[in-house]
Amino acid sequence: MYVVYGKITLFLPYCSSLKEKRKIVLSIVDRVRKRFNVSIAEVDDHELWQRCSLGFAAVTAKHAEIESIIEAVYSSMDRHINQLQILSFHYDITRPSDK
Repeated sequence: MYVVYGKITLFLPYCSSLKEKRKIVLSIVDRVRKRFNVSIAEVDDHELWQRCSLGFAAVTAKHAEIESIIEAVYSSMDRHINQLQILSFHYDITRPSDK
């Protein structure tokens, strides 16, 4: 079993209200959750209009599946490239010890 988790920091330069920000963020979160079965949520910068931090996590049986999950999450952000900029995309992969 492998666990991948990470944090994505986004800059939303064209948002002028929290309502606009939430619309974009919910679109991203819903797409990633439904299409790729990845847990994802806004974890920081809740009250800032133009900044968003998303945390994500997934569990896989094979190490090879991790790369496709990471690529899927990143490409979902890339689809909104006209509305946002990816400031950072960090992830870590762990394998819990089998006991």
